[in-house]
Amino acid sequence: MATQESTSKTAATASRGDEYLTGAVQTVPGSTTVTGRTGATEPAATRGKTSIADVVVVKIAGTAAREIPGVYDMGGGLSRTIGAVRDRVPGGRPNVGRGVKVEVGERQTAIDLDIVVEYGVPITDVAHDVRENVIAAVERITGLEVVEVNVAVNDVRLPDDDSADSAGETRVE
Repeated sequence: MATQESTSKTAATASRGDEYLTGAVQTVPGSTTVTGRTGATEPAATRGKTSIADVVVVKIAGTAAREIPGVYDMGGGLSRTIGAVRDRVPGGRPNVGRGVKVEVGERQTAIDLDIVVEYGVPITDVAHDVRENVIAAVERITGLEVVEVNVAVNDVRLPDDDSADSAGETRVE
């Protein structure tokens, strides 16, 4: 028989070994909140709430994608150009979220990645490795289920791309 308290809350259950955490899930724009139960009789791990902002998933996914050999850069042409200028500014930090878009729900997330690959690497293998690494990192760190990771390859870095830049610099003395 269901009590009034249990029917008035939306139950969210996450398993951790033999423990089960139960609480209400609330969605705030830009974040996901899992609320635990309150009271001295509840386990300490379930008291309070945890919020995961969209930007957290963006940074985790961006970092995990960049870890894969064969990924040269992330983002479309314009965002990479702006990012390159930003990276050269003293005190500027690289934007790990460049080329990453996410949708975060109550218990799930979907991720879209725009990447640039090195010339000569098998694109399907790189995309597969990126997908696996991103899913593993996001699920391990946030506890959210990743329903899909879409990888769009926007460009290929050719070996002579760097030599063309350095040749232009040596011509002017």
